[in-house]
Amino acid sequence: MAKSDYFGLSRLVSLILAIIPFTAWICGVITRFSEGKIVAGIIRIFGGWLVWILDLIFMILNGSILRLLNI
Repeated sequence: MAKSDYFGLSRLVSLILAIIPFTAWICGVITRFSEGKIVAGIIRIFGGWLVWILDLIFMILNGSILRLLNI
């Protein structure tokens, strides 16, 4: 089974989580912090609602969230 971005869950489960704005925000923040990307995690805390649509598009197209900052 192919792994996806949110905690190694399947692509379908990650897509379902990405569709719901609140869970996409929480999962995006936790994912970025778990990768050790502190600045990107902080930006997602305050601006995650703005990135939600892009995360949804990226999750549909390639199964991973938007990685705007890799810091």
